[in-house]
Amino acid sequence: MIIILLGALFFFILFLIYPYVIYPSILSHMKSVPIARNEGHRLSVSLVFCAYNEEAQIPEKIKNIVKLRERYPDLEVLAYDDNSSDETLALLQERPDLLRVIAGSGRTGKAHGMKLLAREANGEIIVFTDANVLLEEQAINNLMAYFADPEVGGVCGSLQYVGESASATAAVGSAYWRLEERIKSEESRTGSVMGGDGSIFSLRRALYPTFPDSVLDDMTVSMSAVFAGKRLIKAGDVIAYERLVASRRDEVARKVRIATRAFHTHLFLRPQLRRMTAKNKFKYVSHKFLRWFGGGFFLLGLFCFILVVFLASTWLALVALLFVTSVAALGWTSKKGKLASLIDTIIALLATQWGVVLAMLGHTRTTWTPAASR
Repeated sequence: MIIILLGALFFFILFLIYPYVIYPSILSHMKSVPIARNEGHRLSVSLVFCAYNEEAQIPEKIKNIVKLRERYPDLEVLAYDDNSSDETLALLQERPDLLRVIAGSGRTGKAHGMKLLAREANGEIIVFTDANVLLEEQAINNLMAYFADPEVGGVCGSLQYVGESASATAAVGSAYWRLEERIKSEESRTGSVMGGDGSIFSLRRALYPTFPDSVLDDMTVSMSAVFAGKRLIKAGDVIAYERLVASRRDEVARKVRIATRAFHTHLFLRPQLRRMTAKNKFKYVSHKFLRWFGGGFFLLGLFCFILVVFLASTWLALVALLFVTSVAALGWTSKKGKLASLIDTIIALLATQWGVVLAMLGHTRTTWTPAASR
């Protein structure tokens, strides 16, 4: 019995670490697929973003748009306000010379807003971003070089988070994202990235799909490039900046919301996912699917560990259980340090798993609220 439990524990640990350790190693040994970049390539571009109660971020966003327009004068900018209860809409409407604003009639969510913006966009390339994200001044110009390659259907930018030192939650989020960026770079080098992040990605307008408001629009829209037989790549010189969530409560709510919508999106996309190439299926399962169940692997592994110890010695099992409980309690009350970071990592896994469970039970999320601790 102990041998069986130890074998199960080994496999649960293997599945838990695979997406973060083994998969990147496999990618590093895969063959590169070149990209035909052209620095002077230019296309018409529409930059779009949705906002809800972002009045604190809008002034800086407007300044960023001014700088982007200086470098790319023909840039079209469209914004959707999801019926904000603060001054977000008024602040956006103050600059009709810079952007066109669509005002929502009620809380309909980001996916709905992005669909409206994409329908109104005139650019051959649509760049998707968020209200609280700032783009490097040369981002649009750098982005166009990649679309010179006709095989490229979409381009993901590189997101750099700021505020890492604010808390253990922020530090864990930053470390996770640095790993995520490295994995996406390797996926891009070897073919296609398995989905873009809503902070910064772009798509040829002709590839924009149709989808319900309940799905995760960034995943659905970016993957449409892959489904169309084109490449979805990552550009290291298309840089965006976003502030990290510092509050554990905010991060848990964000993880649950994103995971719920992501797995719901997975269920919606299954027919198209089945038609992908074998290489892309391998990437998708490795990068996306297994991560969604990391919390389950952790809990099952912990259960096997405690059961093995219990079978070896009841007293030792009680001591182990007390130790685990004490560490969890101490880490929960800590705001910074390695122990707090460990607890935040575990919480992130469990929050993601809970979001997947909710999606399996039929729950979904269409609206969002900006994290107060950004």
